[in-house]
This record gives sequence, structure tokens and C-alpha cells, in this order.
Amino acid sequence: MLSTTPRTTLKRAKDRGRTSREDLYAVLDAGLVCHLGVVTGGSPMVVPTGYGRIGDTLYLHGSTGATSLRDAEEVCVTVTHVDGVVLARSSFHHSLNYRSAMVYGRPRRVEDAEERLAGLRAITEQLAPGQWDATRRPTGKELAATMVLALSLDEASVKVRQGPPVDDEEDYGRPIWAGVLPLHQVWGTPEPDPALTWDLAVPEHIASRTMPAAGIGPLIADNR
Repeated sequence: MLSTTPRTTLKRAKDRGRTSREDLYAVLDAGLVCHLGVVTGGSPMVVPTGYGRIGDTLYLHGSTGATSLRDAEEVCVTVTHVDGVVLARSSFHHSLNYRSAMVYGRPRRVEDAEERLAGLRAITEQLAPGQWDATRRPTGKELAATMVLALSLDEASVKVRQGPPVDDEEDYGRPIWAGVLPLHQVWGTPEPDPALTWDLAVPEHIASRTMPAAGIGPLIADNR
């Protein structure tokens, strides 16, 4: 179960909250990009970045020269998936079907060489499962230029909205179309790098992601 703190307690739409760690993992594991919120130089900054998860730890990375990472003392990380636009009979009740996670905490700069590689592997595998073992390892120079942060998932919240619009009772009889416009992301055909000098087939771990998946839809269902 997720622990409730003053920062993760939902103030609005409490019925959309989820308290299971499995729900948190599902939202994080389905994403490709997170948004890292930090305060740097007295001003807020939100940076989109890659991430990866190992157990109850989220790994983030970037350049050692990145101000957003150097100043990351207290952070907020979010991941959001939009599953559809909810079209109501009134503009006030329009909404989105979505899955979102928010994580608060003080990230730890990873110095241990073995953990740094494990974190970078998790980040790579988040973007392209199977890719870490298909490519060369980072060089010492590349590792020296890369900062890896570890953020505990101890303080996190999850919100989900799925289902049709919820209108005011008096509006249901109006002759206005209402419903959901679903949104699905699909992978396109892999495009080889023009600089390839070998006649190589697309690796299976990449090609397999373009195959239609059975039961495509939101990972967490609800009817609100």
C-alpha cells in the first residue's frame, strides 16, 4: 500500500485515488518520459527526462552539468498517460481519461559504480526493452559526464480517471452528443539510420514492439 502524507493526500476527486503499489508500478512502467520538478536559483523548473525503475527506486539521469540535477534537493516527479478525451454535454464537465503518478522526495546522487550501471540499464530498458544487451557499455568518459539520481518511491500518489462523462442530471436529456474519444499510442515501422554500414535486420526486441497487442487499453480500469 502507498503511504499517505500531507503532500500525497488528495484534496479533490478523492475517488480517483489509488493506494496500491501495483497501481503505482503500472503507471511508471508504462511510461517513457517523466517530468522532474525542482527549484533552482529560487525559481521552479520542470524538465522532461528519461527514467527507469528498480523495485521501489526510480532512477533519473542527465549531464553532470545540468542545473536541474545539481540543484535537485527536494523534487517532484510526475508521469501521466492520456487514454482519451471525455466529451460531456456541458463544457464544464469535459475531462480526460488518464493515469498519473506523482512522486516526492530527496533524490540521492548515485556514486557506486555497480548501482550507476544498474540505474542506467533500467533507464535504457524503460525506453527500449532488450536494448542494453544489444549495445556497447558506456565508456569511462561517458560515465564521468553522466549524473544518476535515485529517488525512493516511499512518498507517492496515483490518480486514475476512466469511463464516460458525468453530467448534471438536467443535461442528460439535451440533444448533445457525449462520450469518449479514445487515444492509443502505437509504434511505427522502425527506420534504419542512414549511416548504417552493415546490412542488418531490425533486431527482434525492436521489431516485436511494432506488433499489434491483444487487449490494448488502459492498465487500470475504473468507471467514473
